[in-house]
Amino acid sequence: MEASVSKGIRKTTCQWFLLFRWYNKPPCLDVRSWTGLSSSTLLKQLPLLCALWQVLLVGVNVALFTVTFLYYSSQEAFSYTRVMLGSGLAFARASATCVNLNCMVILLDQLDKNITFHRVVGYLLVFHSVVHVIAHLSNIERYHESQSTEAGELLLKLSSLGDRLNESFLNPIRTYNTTPTKEVLVNVSGLSGLVITLVLALMVTSSTEFIRRSSYEVFWFTHHFFVVFLVGLVIHGIGGIVRGQTAESLLMHNVSYCREHLDEWGDVDQCPLPHFRGSDPASWKWIIAPSLLYICERILRFTRSLQPVAITKVVTHPSNVVELQMTKTGFRMEPGQYVYLQCPAIAPLEWHPFTLTSAPEEDHFSVHVRVAGDWTAALYATYTGHQGDSRIPQLRLAVDGPFGSASRDVFRYEVSVCIAAGIGVTPFASVLKSLQYKSSNPRKAMKLQKLYFFWICRDTTAFEWFRDLLLSLEGDTTGTGRLVSFHIYLTSWDDAQVRQGEVPQDVVTGFREKTFFGRPNWDQEFRSIADSHPGSNIGVFLCGPKAISKVIRKMCSTHSTSTLRGVHFHFNKERF
Repeated sequence: MEASVSKGIRKTTCQWFLLFRWYNKPPCLDVRSWTGLSSSTLLKQLPLLCALWQVLLVGVNVALFTVTFLYYSSQEAFSYTRVMLGSGLAFARASATCVNLNCMVILLDQLDKNITFHRVVGYLLVFHSVVHVIAHLSNIERYHESQSTEAGELLLKLSSLGDRLNESFLNPIRTYNTTPTKEVLVNVSGLSGLVITLVLALMVTSSTEFIRRSSYEVFWFTHHFFVVFLVGLVIHGIGGIVRGQTAESLLMHNVSYCREHLDEWGDVDQCPLPHFRGSDPASWKWIIAPSLLYICERILRFTRSLQPVAITKVVTHPSNVVELQMTKTGFRMEPGQYVYLQCPAIAPLEWHPFTLTSAPEEDHFSVHVRVAGDWTAALYATYTGHQGDSRIPQLRLAVDGPFGSASRDVFRYEVSVCIAAGIGVTPFASVLKSLQYKSSNPRKAMKLQKLYFFWICRDTTAFEWFRDLLLSLEGDTTGTGRLVSFHIYLTSWDDAQVRQGEVPQDVVTGFREKTFFGRPNWDQEFRSIADSHPGSNIGVFLCGPKAISKVIRKMCSTHSTSTLRGVHFHFNKERF
């Protein structure tokens, strides 16, 4: 029964995952062609679909855990095992099955690079792993106590099985004169379990935001220990530490009668000695298909990385920022996407994500690299001083991507709001550049009619390159300038520090529109936007820390009306 249920869930989960994985890929909003729904309707339902998919995964986990738990709590083949282990058996097996499920899903999720969903699967994987470890710590202790002279007649009888030839054991601990720790270290299941637990703990602790930002290389290397984890997971089941009665033994050995007549075991036909065997390893069945898909994806990625990349121009910006303009055969991008860069001369195994700052309409693609670690410092040092088209170092770069992001949907709304905090402004460079190209081409229809751009930062000195871009866009009074409303907030300044005078530009930033000091009044800003666009679906795109994300999400909910023809703000979170 358990095998058939697991097989069905493995198949169904794969099908549902492949069906729903489009939700993080905006181009597949063309599903309107086969759903019959309009783009606006799909955009309304997109956050709901994202949430439903996560709820579905949690629901599958709960269902699989419950079914497996009930199976091991009632199946006759494990009657004697339950006598020895109690509910620890069901908890260990149910959590193990859910670990297999989430390992399968997280491998499929690697193909999508959906960070939010990846974290949800990771949390579930960690939760079930903790349950599994605790259950087996209890089980190994109960195995050991079952060899004690105080264990009771039935437990001692079960523990003695396997001492003679032609007998199979139930208790893997063969003597009371040992310790549970020693038994864990000499058993295949115990040793492999210890290894994969340590690996998982290392992966989890190195995935914290502090580690990712302070030492991305540590995060990158430790996260690739998932290969060790999966190999250890497959080996873990080989030991067969949890054993059940064989089907042949159940036919001859009447459990309900024999457990009350221990003295008759092996002497009467009704109570032959029971035979036990460990369950067949099952983890490989869950991960083999997604592992093959992942390997194929890695081969494809490696092949793409071998395609030559030409660096056509290098521009050095203030504040330790270098802009690399590149070309690559067959490279196509959309606004807000990102790529992975690898420089074998610096670190042959490391891939680092960078947001594309060019527009799809340009004849090149570009990234802005700011020094923020050893790898970026080495790259900056290599290219510093090599501006223009001459004397560019012939240092090979590999590019993988581009990959999707939420900000690509900016152009799918009539009204969009882009909110950037600090370095979170980078993904919107491509969006604003593309908007400039689109607005200057009257022959090409564009759905977006108004964009509100908010940028909150301490000061603009670290982002001179982006300030220059905003100045050029603001000066385009016939195109982008009339579509975009700029709202720049400097949090390290206040009005008392600035004397504007009678100059047409802001004295701090040089923008034509007045720069604000302090932090935005988001309630006021959202109310103003809602009043200006009644009955509209408004896309809100944020790239910033969690604190502001919570505020903006709340504002979207607060200022969205419940009526069909009212204003609806659709929240989208960009990762950086």
